[in-house]
This record gives sequence, structure tokens and C-alpha cells, in this order.
Amino acid sequence: MLTDLKDIFPLGVRYMLFSALGFALMAACVKAVSAYDIPVLEIVAARAIVSLVISYLDVKRKRISVWGHNKVLLFARGAVGALALICVYYSVTTLPLAEATILQYTNPVFTALLALLFLSEKIQRSTVLCILLSIVGLVVMVKPDLFSGYSANLPWLSVAAALAGALGSAIAYVIVRQLSSSEDSSVIIFYFPLIALPVSVLLLGDDFVMPNLEALVLLILVGIFTQVGQVGLTKAMQYEKAGKAMAYSYVQVIFSLVLGWAFFSEIPTLWTLVGGGLIIAGALINVLWKR
Repeated sequence: MLTDLKDIFPLGVRYMLFSALGFALMAACVKAVSAYDIPVLEIVAARAIVSLVISYLDVKRKRISVWGHNKVLLFARGAVGALALICVYYSVTTLPLAEATILQYTNPVFTALLALLFLSEKIQRSTVLCILLSIVGLVVMVKPDLFSGYSANLPWLSVAAALAGALGSAIAYVIVRQLSSSEDSSVIIFYFPLIALPVSVLLLGDDFVMPNLEALVLLILVGIFTQVGQVGLTKAMQYEKAGKAMAYSYVQVIFSLVLGWAFFSEIPTLWTLVGGGLIIAGALINVLWKR
């Protein structure tokens, strides 16, 4: 039985599921702390501080250089990731948790195309089918008025921010895939907060808000769950091709649905459930294709 489970869910898939849970919890904490009037850029900075400390200690534990080898590409990964993160956090704080997560998860489409163009990775049929089902699911959830009179009325700026974050994340993921052949995963992770911290502090300016104890705990949890997600993601990208690995990450949508309902009283609509079902069906097809 254990062997069968390992065949169905190989190591790369398990790392991605671990990553998806971490990022879902992170998003929930971001949404929760925004209720304390903490600016988005301050949340990004707080996340970067926690991640920077954890990442630095992890690199030193391995007794390797924190600076890596391909500094230009590592810097690019950190810069793109930081800008994408700002967009993602803005969408999370201004949209229902499930919808914000779903919009971000258009990134597997970008990832697969970028991997094809820059990494010469072929897109497998199972990945194509997964992406097609996922796109249909996204349309059903975000634009239900195409199928009925119901309208989600999502603010366009928040939707645009989520899509920009998805594109930026896809670029960052492909860079991670390229770096994985020469850099240790801990060094790759370290560069993200290393760049995100000064960028967010510079853009924050004088808008800093002193957090109370509850907000401070949530900010720390944002950083911790970020690290969980980043470690799982980086490891997954080392064991799976970029496009295929990201297809598994759709399970974060389900985690976000549950967290949104449990902590923010966000009840999914029928269209959300239908779209989510299509997305999960695509993910399962991708996972079980070879079996």
C-alpha cells in the first residue's frame, strides 16, 4: 500500500502539496492581519524579515555560501518574486480568499509556456488536459455571468493585481527551475526575502503602522507559513518539470476554500464549487495519468 501511494504521489507531488498548504495558510494570515489596518507593503516586509532569518540559519546549517554562484539570476528571482508578492498580497486583502487564490493559479499556464520557451521542456498531454480543465474552472468561478445571470462583481484592480502576481510568480518559478541545477534550494529561497525586504521598506515609506500583539503574531505566522510553502515549492521544482509541478499546486484552491469558510465566513457559491471541481479533476488526471 505504501509503495502504491509513492507511485501515485511521487516525491515531487508530495512536496507541492506541502507547499500548497503552507501558502494557503499564509494567505489566510495575510487576510486576517489586513483587518488590523496593516498596509500590504508592511506585511510583505514582515514576511521578508521572518523568512530572511529562517533562510539564513538554514544556509549556515548546511555550511554553504549564502551568495550562491549565479548571482544575477538569483537577484532576478528575488526581484521578480518580490514584485509578484506585492500584487498577490493586494489581491488577497481585497478579494475573497478563494477567488484571490484561484486568480493567482493561472500561473501554471504561464509557467508551462515559459518552461517551453526558455527551458525547452515539452508539455505533456496530462499537463495540457489539466490546464484546460483548470482554465474552464477558473472562468466558471470568476465569470459565472457567462453561464447565468449571477455576477461575481470582482473589482477590476484586484483582479488585475492577482493576474500580474500570477505572471510574476510563473517567471520566478521558471527561474527557480533553471537555478536548481546549480544552486542549493536554501540559497534560492534566501534571495527572495533578501530582495523583498529593502524593496517593500522603500515603497512603504512613512505608512508604517505599529501592530498590536495579535497582529504581530499573525505577521510572524505569515513568515513561517511562507517558509513552509517556499521549501516545498523549491523541492518540488527539483523533482518535477516546471509545468507539471505547478499543475499539482491547484490543490491550494481547496485549502483556501476551507480556510475562507472557517475563518472569514466566506461561503462558496455553486459556481465556485463547480469550477473548483473542474480544477481538482484536472489535477487528479495529471497525478494519476501514468498509473
